[in-house]
Amino acid sequence: MAFMSVNAAELSARGISQPDFVLVTGDAYVDHPSFGAALIGRVLQAEGWSVGLIARPDPGSADAFRLCGQPRLAFLVTSGNIDSMVAKYTANRRLRSEDEYAPGGRTELCLRGDGRIVPVASGDPRKTVHARPDRATIAYAARCREAFKGVPVILGGIEASLRRLSHYDYWSDTVRRSILLDAKADLVVYGMGETAILEIARRLNAGESARSMEGVRGTVRWTSSDPVLPPGSFVELPTFEAVRDDARAFAESFRLQYLNSDARSALPLVERTEGRWVVQEPPALPLPARELDRVYGLHFEREAHPSCDAFGGVPGLAEVKFSIASSRGCFGACSFCSLAFHQGRVVQARSHDSILAEARSLAAMPDFKGYIHDVGGPTANFRKPACPGQAKKGACVDRRCLAPEPCPSLETDQGDYDALLRKLRRVPGVRKVFVRSGVRFDYLMLAPDDSLFRELVEHHVSGQLKVAPEHVSDRVLRLMGKPPRRVYEAFAEKFRSVNEELGLKQYLVPYFISAHPGATLDDAIELAEYLRDSGIAPEQVQDFYPTPGTLSTCMWRTGLDPLTMESVYVAKGDRERTMQRALLQYRKGENRALVLEALRMAGRTDLIGSGPDCLVR
Repeated sequence: MAFMSVNAAELSARGISQPDFVLVTGDAYVDHPSFGAALIGRVLQAEGWSVGLIARPDPGSADAFRLCGQPRLAFLVTSGNIDSMVAKYTANRRLRSEDEYAPGGRTELCLRGDGRIVPVASGDPRKTVHARPDRATIAYAARCREAFKGVPVILGGIEASLRRLSHYDYWSDTVRRSILLDAKADLVVYGMGETAILEIARRLNAGESARSMEGVRGTVRWTSSDPVLPPGSFVELPTFEAVRDDARAFAESFRLQYLNSDARSALPLVERTEGRWVVQEPPALPLPARELDRVYGLHFEREAHPSCDAFGGVPGLAEVKFSIASSRGCFGACSFCSLAFHQGRVVQARSHDSILAEARSLAAMPDFKGYIHDVGGPTANFRKPACPGQAKKGACVDRRCLAPEPCPSLETDQGDYDALLRKLRRVPGVRKVFVRSGVRFDYLMLAPDDSLFRELVEHHVSGQLKVAPEHVSDRVLRLMGKPPRRVYEAFAEKFRSVNEELGLKQYLVPYFISAHPGATLDDAIELAEYLRDSGIAPEQVQDFYPTPGTLSTCMWRTGLDPLTMESVYVAKGDRERTMQRALLQYRKGENRALVLEALRMAGRTDLIGSGPDCLVR
């Protein structure tokens, strides 16, 4: 099987006069399981449904949305692999100059109604122009309705998933209602979506209306009349009007959503919005290993569509083309991460046989050079649920597994991942297997022996290992859902020691976040002093980015920790955010004035001067 069809002519060549579904995505078409549109399309195809695909359409006209003809059952709309606003804007709300998921990384390219990929019109050639519209899911849904009136529109992907209920929108600094209502769509599929979309397909084919479809796990619907749910069988959230106007109501709504995010214990959530009710069904149950194996065992070309060749392909493919997804879900529960709301906290892993089969298929590709770039998931060394109870009953809603201290019930044996890496190294044609998707270092330090630690250091680090301590202030780390500073320092020392013992020169590349809720200038200075004492000069620093669906974003919006309702300091002003970031890169000459200002404001003039402990002269 080749690529999915991208126009009516390709569909006709395959004997398809009308596709069952037309899938619209804001990304260039890449047929790889790391790209959600391709994965959902292949899942539908495997069950016998025909799928047309429209990739990165021109949002200014409905013509491109007609390229595959009218879908028989529904339009399926996603903004792409990441939230369209994150893809388009930096944390400082500046337009990005590149788009990793566009042909050639070029922001201005889009698909026109004549099937050509061309730049969008620009009145000023000196300005960066983006073909990806703001809140792309809403824009594309409008064009689908314009292209073919009356065809159901179903939203999915990360943007729809994390905006499925009332949410804070950083770019407009407002609380917006459910994307389902703003897009005037029929349903939202949230989470990974494979089981939900197949049930929806069967029920649509049987003649059921998408608008009235009830009881599909992993979906959100709306109704203009009271939802018929027995008392005690659902959770009513504060109204949209309340969370829009009152910070405490917003925090309470988030808390209720957070406590109902586990698939095995969650109840439906009901949110009244401007006289209508938005109803979120419980999350889809985690896929068992055999089902996950089946999904990732489907055929993928692992290439960008040939229409992208003229532009040099799609940059976002390069890092993942020869990577293998081994698991889903994460019990790390970092506050700034949206995985708890999208993939859930219960880890689901593929079997060794399935992963090894994929490795052999990679080794057979003509451009494979012997290097598997990554084997992992949200967290590489999570290969099973955190404890036996999680596997049976789901994640605890009232506690975190790892932070601030590990749960006594946590299973710490990581031998399965160790064994998997050893097997992958023996696949013919594989020279090296790297681990780049992120290792949870505190979990690694809990392993009952050093086998996996030594295995990673000796065989699976490409000179540098990326880790994410995120900060060094224990108070900030607690708000982040990360372990105390001492845990990272112990890990860093052990990494240094094992490398020295093995005669290797390898380095840690730590990632830090500036201006996270709770972080003051004093905390930023503490981090700067740590970087000074460690000899670390980070080239890249991530400003905290308030994206929908995270606990940290709720803190940013409300100034409250929604799990405790305690006040949290938030550095919202652009000046202080910029100073916190500058302190993390105090060695850069262009940051000198900001660092001086920050140190004086914090009363730390002792760090200004020519002494060995000074940050700036």
